[in-house]
Amino acid sequence: MNLAKVLDPHPDDAVAIVSRGRETTYGTLRAQVAAMRTGLAGLGLEPGDRVGILCGTNWYFAAAYLSILGAGLVAVPLNPTSPPREIEAQLGAVGARAVVAGPAARATFAGLDRSKLPTLEHCVVTDDSDLPGAVPLDDLLATEPTLAIIDRDDDDLAALLFTSGTAGSPKAAMLTHGNLRSNIEQMQALAIRAQTPEDVSLGVLPLFHIFGLNVVLGLSLYAGSRAVLIERFDPASALEAVARHGVTVLAGAPAMWIAWASLAGTPSDAFASVRIAASGAARLPIEIGEVFERRFGVSVAEGYGLTEASPVVTTAAGAASKPGSIGAPLPGVRVRLVDESGDDVLVGDAGEVWVAGPNVFKGYWNDPEATSRALTDDGWLRTGDVAVVDDDGQLFLVDRMKDLIIVSGFNVFPAEVESVLGEHPAVESCAVVGVEHPYTGEAVKAFVVVAPGRSVEEDDLIEFCADRLARYKCPDKVMFVDELTLGPSGKILRRLLD
Repeated sequence: MNLAKVLDPHPDDAVAIVSRGRETTYGTLRAQVAAMRTGLAGLGLEPGDRVGILCGTNWYFAAAYLSILGAGLVAVPLNPTSPPREIEAQLGAVGARAVVAGPAARATFAGLDRSKLPTLEHCVVTDDSDLPGAVPLDDLLATEPTLAIIDRDDDDLAALLFTSGTAGSPKAAMLTHGNLRSNIEQMQALAIRAQTPEDVSLGVLPLFHIFGLNVVLGLSLYAGSRAVLIERFDPASALEAVARHGVTVLAGAPAMWIAWASLAGTPSDAFASVRIAASGAARLPIEIGEVFERRFGVSVAEGYGLTEASPVVTTAAGAASKPGSIGAPLPGVRVRLVDESGDDVLVGDAGEVWVAGPNVFKGYWNDPEATSRALTDDGWLRTGDVAVVDDDGQLFLVDRMKDLIIVSGFNVFPAEVESVLGEHPAVESCAVVGVEHPYTGEAVKAFVVVAPGRSVEEDDLIEFCADRLARYKCPDKVMFVDELTLGPSGKILRRLLD
């Protein structure tokens, strides 16, 4: 079934999307998408063609995404704030024939070197433009809707999302209609987390990221609920939106929860309407979860997932979760923890997380070698993440295998060192990487952002770690920085640290 049919069951007068101060009902959205779908086909685009989406978290993205899927095309969501060089590389890698560019991306698109994009023929824009191949969005919306939603099988490609992969540089992960729908159904199968038409979701995550795309937008439209889309996250204005719209579902990266926990003067009833709160994409500090429970009476359920799994694998919702746990697998998702030989590890021992289920992707676009590294012959996804499981079936992440530091033959997981550094009162945030060392192969190097009003010396932090970790795990060098570079999902970009 084509995923675009998620719109079909819902009442015409129910609100689907709130964006830029405007409400769009399911009936209106269906009509708009039908016109755009027909207009895209009228440009000569055929099922299977790739179409980039350069839009913020707004109506433009939602309408473009559903129109592209409905026409049997393949959606390629991209970061509209990326520099032209990166956009060129991504569009070129997938051979995109068209792009839908929202207001924020017009300048980016104008800066592309079209000579490097021989397959690109059309750009749907939100205003009149003299850009080569420009098609005004209003022209598509005025198209007589004659094209029905194109039938798609579960194995047909729906979207290509760029990700760092289970290891290495960014690749385009191939997600099918069946992958995306299955993960939505798996989330809905967990009764305590299931959304209803009465729910209101706050969409603050970027929709070019799988978390925002499927967990927020996809799940909301599937349930027939309302998605309030916000293009830029500001903790104070986002809190106002929670109260104004009666938000009941909040999903976001740890940076969002940290920002709210740090916001001065937040009343204790600020999240009174929220019944589902979920954190993912990176590790949520235990103390932040405790703050929300104590101050606001909100239990933030941590989960785990990755683009290649569409994305949710586990969640702590619906169980007697333990501090630091990412919970248990969703219904219909199978998880193994395996050693280097591919054998299951014992309870309490660390092992790589392997995932199987209908939500697991087809592989990486035009990269059979990377695909074979990520997927076993019998369909298990090697995530590259390391975890342990306790006697109650609760999973705890240890770290990513690709971030492993090897010092004199001993394994060091950066997250373990970062956790200890984070306990120092003068450390606001930190990141740890491995650097070459002439004697030990690699050494541990830490990057630290000092908390406001605090001061600390390099030797103090090294000594602090030495009191809590084996010597080979302690940083040899500490660099003080003003900030750490984060990706759109809130993860620290270690590859940019050296």
